[in-house]
Amino acid sequence: MSEELKRKAAEAAMGEISSGMRIGLGTGSTARHFVDLLGAEVARGFQCLCVPTSEATAAQARGLAIPLTTLEEIDRLDVTIDGTDEIDGAFRLIKGGGAALLREKIVAAASERMVVIADDSKLVETLGRFPLPIEVNPFGLAATARAIGEAMARFGAEGGHALRRKPDGTALLTDGGHHIIDASFGRISDAEALSGALLEIPGVVQHGLFIGLCSEAYLASVSGTIRLSGHAKP
Repeated sequence: MSEELKRKAAEAAMGEISSGMRIGLGTGSTARHFVDLLGAEVARGFQCLCVPTSEATAAQARGLAIPLTTLEEIDRLDVTIDGTDEIDGAFRLIKGGGAALLREKIVAAASERMVVIADDSKLVETLGRFPLPIEVNPFGLAATARAIGEAMARFGAEGGHALRRKPDGTALLTDGGHHIIDASFGRISDAEALSGALLEIPGVVQHGLFIGLCSEAYLASVSGTIRLSGHAKP
């Protein structure tokens, strides 16, 4: 049922795009459905130019003959369609379960609008149930991890943190050559302050708190898909 709901959310978000748009393509299981649907439209003559948020999404899009570009070639997008690991009532997100948070945030920030697609289980009252992914530089990893732990303690984290590893036990590397530390907060009482504190740690490249980027969301449930609309980016 989960995959069916993800596809329904992706189908609803197709109404947000029109031929000729410049579109950011998200990463993850829900975003894959959107890319599949977009590929089918491209095959029928839909015109677009897209920037993928990961190498995996780029490979999927190329396989569907979706025209791709980069933010070096164009510096602004009309919309980004992406999934999320959590979304709260203020349209703040936790992303990074697919280890693409840095590129996802860069693309979202370069877009006029970010539209989230997800099943309704991703809507939470308070962020933090899903571990917060933090992208870090491999250099000085132990020192960075210690600083992250100290920040977590200041913000009342209920759990610990761990380096994300691949099934074979080796440390996962992002498309940018960084590691991911997953920090279990349980609940995040002040996302904005936490964002600033984490970015002050020298070894932190970026984190999965998306604040002030998302303006719309399509959340699918067994009873239907709802569209939530918040404040657009300034």
